Amino acid sequence: MKFRTIAIAGVAAFLLAGCNYKAIPDPSVSEKDSKWMAKVPNFELELNYQRYEVEFTGSEAPGTIIVDTKQNFVYFVLGNKKAVRYGAATGSEAYGWTGEATVNRIADWPRWVPPAEMVQRWPHLAPTLAAGGLNGGPDNPLGARALYLYQGNKDTLYRIHGTNEPHLIGRNASSGCIRMRNIDVIDLANRVKPGAKVIVR
Repeated sequence: MKFRTIAIAGVAAFLLAGCNYKAIPDPSVSEKDSKWMAKVPNFELELNYQRYEVEFTGSEAPGTIIVDTKQNFVYFVLGNKKAVRYGAATGSEAYGWTGEATVNRIADWPRWVPPAEMVQRWPHLAPTLAAGGLNGGPDNPLGARALYLYQGNKDTLYRIHGTNEPHLIGRNASSGCIRMRNIDVIDLANRVKPGAKVIVR
């Protein structure tokens, strides 16, 4: 069974063939990771959105992250015409973000501070902002890891991060950030180096 070529305008083209999918084992996790992830609702993703090594025909350098917001996938370029593909939830049409950035830092179970513009849309978040944010943990919407996306020295306020709502993977459901299963964002964070290029299309 063959899948159509996924074209990301101006960036790369991917040729995915079902016979060339290769499942990737879960990464090792810490005791804290294991304990906190066990408190997040369990949800079995569709096979299409699980983690695979796939063929990659783009020209991006190994270590690059490419986010396909149309298909809700995150690709990590391995080199040798291969990439790791993860399922993701991306921004809804009203709040989606596209562009290029770099990974400024990577945080484990990060603190979440809702941006002021998000609080304007959802006033119920005002107490969280007033309290200085929400500590990391299974109830935190950033999940197990967060990759902070910058353009130059400016924080875009967008993140690639875990989630406590894994049932939304594969949908356009976020406020522009890229959400992944916690086990997947741990796998991605283990591979990524600060300064890595991120392309969101």
